[in-house]
Amino acid sequence: MSERRSPERSRVYVPGAGDENVVARCRDFTRHALAEWEWPLPGAGDDGVDPDAEDVLLLVSELVANACLHGEGLRSLLLRLTGDGLRIEATDRSPALPALRRPSDPTRPGGHGVLIVDRLARRWGAEPLDGGKRVWLEVAAPRRPARGTAMAQNLPGSERAGS
Repeated sequence: MSERRSPERSRVYVPGAGDENVVARCRDFTRHALAEWEWPLPGAGDDGVDPDAEDVLLLVSELVANACLHGEGLRSLLLRLTGDGLRIEATDRSPALPALRRPSDPTRPGGHGVLIVDRLARRWGAEPLDGGKRVWLEVAAPRRPARGTAMAQNLPGSERAGS
């Protein structure tokens, strides 16, 4: 008789020294966790309200990119599945807390990360830590049931997940 274990409820990624492509690695790390947790694929009964895996991957990309560009480098990425959703935390080495600002020119690249987080996340915030800060966000759990276990692993770019 085999015992079926429930998947772990949290995952932590800590980049190594000289770790390149940290944003892509964090997306792949998140993609694997979402697949294990059976988070819905994009368009799976899409009602425009529930977050899907692409939304979560975009939010991870924004948090990690901001930590790399403005926070003196990512220290860690934490994914925690809760009873009512997903909490994502990125820690970095800068004490400067992010602020929601409207870009001066919305047609130019850059300056949209916190605005994207504000629009897609249910809640978000930041808090100082010794030697840096933690930026966190929460997304609601999808109301629709996942369809099978091959969910988030089929997202574009998942073929890189094993590298």
